Amino acid sequence: MANSSEFAESSASFQSYASAVPAVKLASLGLIMAVSLLGNMALCALLLKDSSLHRAPYYFLLDLCVSDVLRSIMCFPFVMASIGSAGSWPYTVLSCKMVAFASVLFCFHVAFLLFCVSVTRYMAIAHHRFYSKRMNLCTCVAVICMVWTLSVAMAFPPVFDVGTYKFIREEEQCTFEHRYLKSNDTLGFMLMLAVIVGTTHVVYVKMLCFVYDHRKMKPAQLVPAISQNWTFHGPGATGQAAANWIAGFGRGPTPPTLVGIRQATHQASRRLLVLDEFKMEKRIGRMYYMITLTFLLMWAPYISACFLRIFVKGASVPPLYLAAAVWMSFAQAGATPIISFMFNRELRRALRACLPCCLASQTPMEPYYAI
Repeated sequence: MANSSEFAESSASFQSYASAVPAVKLASLGLIMAVSLLGNMALCALLLKDSSLHRAPYYFLLDLCVSDVLRSIMCFPFVMASIGSAGSWPYTVLSCKMVAFASVLFCFHVAFLLFCVSVTRYMAIAHHRFYSKRMNLCTCVAVICMVWTLSVAMAFPPVFDVGTYKFIREEEQCTFEHRYLKSNDTLGFMLMLAVIVGTTHVVYVKMLCFVYDHRKMKPAQLVPAISQNWTFHGPGATGQAAANWIAGFGRGPTPPTLVGIRQATHQASRRLLVLDEFKMEKRIGRMYYMITLTFLLMWAPYISACFLRIFVKGASVPPLYLAAAVWMSFAQAGATPIISFMFNRELRRALRACLPCCLASQTPMEPYYAI
């Protein structure tokens, strides 16, 4: 009798655990989807509304947010439907292939876009004259179109392959079916994803080395200029002439501008990277690197499980680890707006300017009366 009662208690606890797991998965995925939609759509609205953010780095950020919104709308509801159907696919095989195509498309799109952004960040620091001259709206649109084309080229061929895109019951989603190396053709796709993410980090390391090397440059030495009736010649002449002109001495045409000092009348022709711009480019680069690092950390457990199933024949991934890895890859869709507001002062300032509650909470100025 004791054994039968213990068995009944254990079976009841197992049934309660089995019924609680889908509820937890649905609640967590619903929270991820809500954070992703609200955060990315708010950031998109902010980037479109504020004209000061209409620049090359934020065009790429806008495209990144749009892809996360599309992924949340096109992929996550089908995962929730499969969870509600007790881990089975309730739709047709063609719809499973299309959902898997969308899932792989958005994953490769983020990887390719972050790689292109890392290259532009390096150019903004190391070759700012070329960057400020070439990185306009048309160039950004061309880069974004190229990224979407490469992503479609990576995700579309498995649609025609038999058995490549399937519903994976352990992951409760339609995606690649990763099998052993000799009976699987997804190794090239996983290697391409790993190479792109690794190369992106290499570009950031190169940019960091460039900044570190230029910190050790010797300061410019002051060489006195030669003056003949307020006409300066020789080394240091440009700086001396400008300094005397600012001080009010001398007559004649306006001398050349000091290196690093901007003039409001020549904003279109300015190409030098001054200190404020250098700090701004570094902050934007730090923000994008944190987005890239978050993408790597969120996808690394799932990619490791995929490589384990590809290279080790008959390898079984623990269900708890696989479920956590899949949900971490889902959570990456909502991480971009959080990281962007955390590591970008300009975005926070623009958000405070757009929120009426923040403006209303400011201390009102006392009226001034003339006595």
